[in-house]
Amino acid sequence: MIIEITLLILLLILIAKSLGSYMSRIFSFKKTILDPILLPVEKTIYATCFIDPKKEQKWTEYTISLLLFNLLGFFFLYFILRNQGSLPLNPNNIPSLSPELSFNLAVSFITNTNWQSVPPETTISYFTEMFGLTVQNFLSAASGICVAIAFIRAFSVDSSKTIGNFWVDLTRTVLWVLLPFSFLIAVFFVSQGVIQNLNPNLQITTLEGYKQIIHQGPLASRESIKMFGTNGGGFFNANSAHPFENPSPLTNFFQILIMLSLGSALTCVFGNFVKDKKQGWAIFASMLILFLAGVYFTYIFELKGNPLLAVAGANMEGKEVRFGIFDSVLFAVATTAASCGAVNSMHDSFTPAGGMIPLINIMLGEIIIGGVGAGLYGMLLFAILTVFIAGLMVGRTPEYLGKKIESKEIKMTMLAILILPIIIHCFTAAACILPVGVQSILNPGPHGFTEILYAFSSAVGNNGSAFAGLNANTTFYNLTTGVAMLIGRFISMIPTLAVVGSIASKKIVPPSIGIFPTNGPMFVFLLIGVILVVGGLIYFPALSLGPIVEHFHMHSGKVY
Repeated sequence: MIIEITLLILLLILIAKSLGSYMSRIFSFKKTILDPILLPVEKTIYATCFIDPKKEQKWTEYTISLLLFNLLGFFFLYFILRNQGSLPLNPNNIPSLSPELSFNLAVSFITNTNWQSVPPETTISYFTEMFGLTVQNFLSAASGICVAIAFIRAFSVDSSKTIGNFWVDLTRTVLWVLLPFSFLIAVFFVSQGVIQNLNPNLQITTLEGYKQIIHQGPLASRESIKMFGTNGGGFFNANSAHPFENPSPLTNFFQILIMLSLGSALTCVFGNFVKDKKQGWAIFASMLILFLAGVYFTYIFELKGNPLLAVAGANMEGKEVRFGIFDSVLFAVATTAASCGAVNSMHDSFTPAGGMIPLINIMLGEIIIGGVGAGLYGMLLFAILTVFIAGLMVGRTPEYLGKKIESKEIKMTMLAILILPIIIHCFTAAACILPVGVQSILNPGPHGFTEILYAFSSAVGNNGSAFAGLNANTTFYNLTTGVAMLIGRFISMIPTLAVVGSIASKKIVPPSIGIFPTNGPMFVFLLIGVILVVGGLIYFPALSLGPIVEHFHMHSGKVY
């Protein structure tokens, strides 16, 4: 356990530094090893799509471009889902999906959520997997990275009315980052036993004489971007607990590593752009401390298990025996910290307090390592709030990296931060009151409430994992979680990009004696404190009604 977590941290630091340096070169338009191959492709894309790569965009133009691009992606994927029954590469003759389920899945994949309320192996054709879902895995991940790069760029420019070009950032993200690394990851997965084919399902007869269906398909190509792009939606309903998706402890460790890679690397991109690497490492340290705390507490609760089952000891319910307690806990905390949503165990089977930690990770807003891009720009919003609070303490106008933080930035920052808890609480309350919401609960009492709370937290936080005791494949949940995903992804991006535009337009002020330092341990711990107080306490009443009260009930002899 100690060796594994130490190795993970060391590899993450190494990847953050090396991948971060590589990405810094990409977005500062410096030479890379892939330029001879990719530069001609990039120029062809610009010429074909009538894009002027030299034209910079204001934050409003950047935002409109991002929203329009993802809107087109929604319509394209919705069309495929509604017509997959008549499209090619469908050897298992899977029919087209209903309008509400197509809406939910299309929204899910353009928002980088990958929430799937149905078993994908029996619902999605190979054509839809490859040309619909996998394509959006690349594009939704790239969209998040674009916002992060724009935020980084805002702190590195002096009095600029523009924040870059969305189409250029998108193109370079896909060509230089996501495609080449996903290809290498897919090759590794195939070498370890992850399948990759277009064969129809196999029907075999077991030794007992029963018929069993063995599902197949293009897994490795989907699995690579699923994990690297922190998308999370599995080819199988069992996700990364399925041996075809996650064959061994080695692939399990590798999946944890790669789902945390891009979020970690972007902190170093931040440090490189602002010409102060300590700034990036301070953000990374804040993320890592919160991540390790989550692993520790979840592991303790799962190791103790249910006191009513003292003979059984640790809680192995819902966990793969191939991975055991610690690797299941590590994966659960990583996937919710990284806003990935892939699972190798059933979160619904965790102890109440053990399942609460992954839930809190999502509620904090994709900032602990975070989804690709979303983790960094979410953390930077909290960093802005932190220096504002520090400025109030010393009676000075707050500054961050030489940019004065004023009322406009704070208003937009708070709006971006508060959108998530408002929507989570409103949708959860509605589902607990309306009969169409309550009838999907399979567990009574606080555990059933937690299932609903987790579902909407996962949707709004664009995570995609679930307390799967809730039947979410209903018209009510397909529509409400779909709307929640859209709000959590794009409505929160608008005030975020407004902050980006405002900061970019500000003049860089030379540091003075009274400026609060933002690259040391004091800032790290103050940032963590602000995250826990501002981002965490707002959810305490809801958590008290769910996992906290269930935890005490369990120790008093009552379970649900």
